[in-house]
Amino acid sequence: MILTRVLCVLLAVWSVYADPRIESEHFEEDLVIRPLKDGRTSARFSFTTTLENKSPRNPELLGEDDDSQHYTLFPLTLGQILREYAITELHLSLNAGKWNYDTWGMPDEPGVATGGELWAWIGDGAPTSVDRRWQGLRNALAGLFCASLGVMDEQRTTSPSRTFRPEGSLPDWGHAHHLRHAFLPSEHVCTENLTPFYKLLPCKSFSGIATLLNPHKLFDADWHGMSVHVLWKEDVGIQVRLTFQAVLDPVRNSWNNKRDWSLKSLFDRQIAQSCPVSSASQIRVSIPKDQPHLFTPQPSRVDGSYAVFDVSNTADVEMRWHEEASFENPATGKQEPVSALSVRRTLESVNKYRGSLKVAVTNNGGDDMQTTYLETLPWFVQLYLHTLRIECNGTRRGDLLRGATFTPPIPHSRPTLYQSTLTIPARSTVYMTLDVTKAFLRYTEHPPDAQRGWDLPPAVFVPIRTDGEGWDGVERVYTPILLVDLATPDFSMPYNVIIMSSTLITFIFGSIFNLLTRKFIVVKMEGDEKSGDGEEREAGRTGGKGGEL
Repeated sequence: MILTRVLCVLLAVWSVYADPRIESEHFEEDLVIRPLKDGRTSARFSFTTTLENKSPRNPELLGEDDDSQHYTLFPLTLGQILREYAITELHLSLNAGKWNYDTWGMPDEPGVATGGELWAWIGDGAPTSVDRRWQGLRNALAGLFCASLGVMDEQRTTSPSRTFRPEGSLPDWGHAHHLRHAFLPSEHVCTENLTPFYKLLPCKSFSGIATLLNPHKLFDADWHGMSVHVLWKEDVGIQVRLTFQAVLDPVRNSWNNKRDWSLKSLFDRQIAQSCPVSSASQIRVSIPKDQPHLFTPQPSRVDGSYAVFDVSNTADVEMRWHEEASFENPATGKQEPVSALSVRRTLESVNKYRGSLKVAVTNNGGDDMQTTYLETLPWFVQLYLHTLRIECNGTRRGDLLRGATFTPPIPHSRPTLYQSTLTIPARSTVYMTLDVTKAFLRYTEHPPDAQRGWDLPPAVFVPIRTDGEGWDGVERVYTPILLVDLATPDFSMPYNVIIMSSTLITFIFGSIFNLLTRKFIVVKMEGDEKSGDGEEREAGRTGGKGGEL
């Protein structure tokens, strides 16, 4: 095993210095660790590969043979998918758990929705339609990451362009770019997804920060997720960023109820050596304010509120609260939320047919806030927009909502899409209520665990700030997913009917078959004859004695 790793590292180093094209590719890795208010620790792994002075494939050229692509650091399998379907921008995330915004704050990567989320900006003008290329992209990514992304069909796909803006640049090809977005709330990340994630890295998991990606520790975290981001920046090139986030609990794994941690205690691994092809490899630890702490070893430098450690000369990083005997969670009491926006979303039902969707949005800041509100629901949950009621501080406030757009669902074809802009007064909570109805599904449309119910995608809130250009779409707030209970047939009845019918048929057929095929005869046993003669003789003797008397 050691010899194999050494050979892989030597091969990577040789490829770097042997190929002159490496000058157009750069690879960086970064690990950000943040102590959280409730004693947990957030870890974000980031691996960025940049293909300089390159641009996405023009959709108009899809009918022609593509130029040969020679990659050294850029992930080849992902690059082939992007070129095959002419994808300009791509974002994929697979998460497990629920992100607690009030206690943990905003995540380093905004895509923390429970389950799977995929959205892409695709240029028009190709011989094949955007929807056909979107379908091919889903199936290709499903095969690459061993995930069920292929089921994100037209029944789950929407185009909420007001909520998901491009995070990079869009080439000016003379054709419009279209957004395709889909949720898969029942798809969670697992080791089957992490293994392909390793293979997209230049050094795999043999060296560098990626050696800390221990699945036994990562999948034991309170929250964990991986994501893939592909952007095109006009002045830079094509950028692929692979990230993995986890919220670990050092207090739960400690014997003395302390939140001290190290790389060894968090991931059960240390960094043996840095990735030789990485131009920058560092670990950044958020420095707590007004809390005595110690770092071992001392950081290489301090960058703002982060202590920076160079991976090339650091095998392990340790952080201790030396004046703290044991940790007491302040979040158990009444504490102010860390995030500026808090959202609660529930689905209440009085029966299997009708219900109401209730959303409560709280502005924890001292200034009024504007946010976009996105709701995407499957076709079998129908919203009634005319029943929308908005209240704030006990009064009806229809003026807080503007710019609402609504795309009604089409049964078995298209989901519901609702977008609007919501104004939330300072230190206030806005309550929204919508009546819904739940459709009856065909018996073939129910999942194998039909009695469990259906997972509904989360709602998305994007705060809008009017500073400069007036848009900051990096921060997104996802609500937890909902579970809807639909009218479900009794799938046990066919089983009962089959068992009872089989039993009756077996009993009747067996009886008739025996009557028709068996031959019934009277058999006179030898013992019965002897027994009869003896009885006659005994009776004669008894009768004789009676005569004598």
